[in-house]
Amino acid sequence: MGTKYDILRVMKKILCALCALSVPTFAHADTNPFFNGYDSQFAANFGWGVDNGFLLPAPIRWVPFIMLNVQYSQPTTFFRLPARQSLNITQTLGFGTSRGWHWDKYTIPIATISQDVILAHNKNWYFYSGLSMGFQAQQNERIGSKLLFGFKLGAGYKLSECTNLELFMQHYSNGNTAPENNSYAFFGTGLTYSF
Repeated sequence: MGTKYDILRVMKKILCALCALSVPTFAHADTNPFFNGYDSQFAANFGWGVDNGFLLPAPIRWVPFIMLNVQYSQPTTFFRLPARQSLNITQTLGFGTSRGWHWDKYTIPIATISQDVILAHNKNWYFYSGLSMGFQAQQNERIGSKLLFGFKLGAGYKLSECTNLELFMQHYSNGNTAPENNSYAFFGTGLTYSF
């Protein structure tokens, strides 16, 4: 039993460190591939769910579960890497039963703050990773907590000076803060508009 509390203490320390790092200095927007020289960005994202509890799920075991997301972002840096900090509003929508889960029970709004960091880029494309933290409106037997942690991997392609197309994998779980710790996982696409 002491081990579980030790793990929780370590997770709290990591969370405090991430919160301290989430107040980075602002980057110059003209050097940030997310923004292409602009100062703000809106994004609309759509994802289709997979039933997989791993942090990096395989794009198999598709389920009738989708996410709709809108995001507002501003440019930042993370250890001198180009980044963006974002406010996210997500709505999950489930339809029927699949793989033993009643997905319609998980039609829940989610609000998160996130930070995405460019890992590699050139003139027209970029790869990124991100972390997020937030809340879902209600807990359930799949994720037994309102508190959610997110992990994201993605790639973007510059369509024009102010628009990018992104492909991503998004994972949400409670980070082992409750006994029920399955995840929501999505593969999706999004369109960003910088202004």
